[in-house]
Amino acid sequence: MVKRKICVVTGSRAEYGLLYWLMKEIQQDEEMNLQIIVTGMHLSPEFGLTYKIIEEDGFNVDEKVEMLLSSDTSVGIAKSIGLGIIGFADALERLKPDLMVLLGDRYEILAAAQAAMVAKIPIAHIAGGDTTEGAYDEAIRHSITKMSHLHFVTNEEAAKRVRQLGENPKHIYNVGSPGLDQINRLKLLSRSEVERSLDFKLKDKNLLITFHPVTLDDQPALRQFHELLDALDSLGADVGLIFTKPNADSDGRILIKMIDDFILSHPNAKAYNSLGQLRYLSTISHVDAVVGNSSSGLYEVPSFKKPTVNIGDRQKGRLQASSVINTEPIKEEILKTIHLAFHLDCSNVINPYGDGSSSNRIVKHLKEIRDYKLLLKKHFFEVNVK
Repeated sequence: MVKRKICVVTGSRAEYGLLYWLMKEIQQDEEMNLQIIVTGMHLSPEFGLTYKIIEEDGFNVDEKVEMLLSSDTSVGIAKSIGLGIIGFADALERLKPDLMVLLGDRYEILAAAQAAMVAKIPIAHIAGGDTTEGAYDEAIRHSITKMSHLHFVTNEEAAKRVRQLGENPKHIYNVGSPGLDQINRLKLLSRSEVERSLDFKLKDKNLLITFHPVTLDDQPALRQFHELLDALDSLGADVGLIFTKPNADSDGRILIKMIDDFILSHPNAKAYNSLGQLRYLSTISHVDAVVGNSSSGLYEVPSFKKPTVNIGDRQKGRLQASSVINTEPIKEEILKTIHLAFHLDCSNVINPYGDGSSSNRIVKHLKEIRDYKLLLKKHFFEVNVK
């Protein structure tokens, strides 16, 4: 039997965490040959050279596509996309995969999708159909959907949106979020193990904070993040603050410097380039709330029965559990919402993004399709939208 080559692309630590168990399932399947391309932040010393974590996890990295420029301006990011397309074109010519698997909505993934489309490589896209009105990720995600041939969505609302984009209903699968697979399969660290791993003593109350740049908001990321830091400062030294640093988006480096400066004057706070999935999920299980504007606050955190303080519009439009509390990026509002989160009962929260069996479902559907090349010629499917 000739194994089919399934190429998975990952460009960030968070994305890799979502893809981990799917990659394991493909790696262990006797009908498939896993290929891995790493790009973006994985290859940046500034963001921790996280491709090494992938290798330590027992995966072979087949190709590295360097595309990040040192600039995080809009011009720098646009040029990075161009470099990515060139790099992916060369990598795909060498690997010649039968199918490419992409997740999400980052600009690195857009570059991979464009190269695969022109190379006539069918694309399976995970997490299409979601909405994030506060970031240009929204347009990127829908663009990747139109370049893709198989759609593994995380919820039924997302499936409806993909159908509205004219995609074949037979190739739209509601599999849930693959990020929940980690929660079901990992043995999480105890409180003392988290403290040792982080080299940080947890307080009576603790917050996990991740704030990414907002790319479409009228209020600059710098100003929004300043409001958040002022709110955190007002909590006092009795609240432990654990920061994970932001993505390599526009103004990302400015936010990183602001975090570093904040840490210097706050002994109750510590920051990390990358926690990795085990430490990240374990930390969620031992803090009192997650604060910021990361999609993880909507996807994974509700499964821990913990509240999410979701700031601003970056995740606006996404399906939300009852444990998610939205707030404006204003100091007083953020502070009020954090105190509300400290007292919120999340014991009966249901995560709307599935049951943690996404990876199994995706591999099952991939194996049901005998010839991926037949997917390339797409027909626009009209739907009645009232």
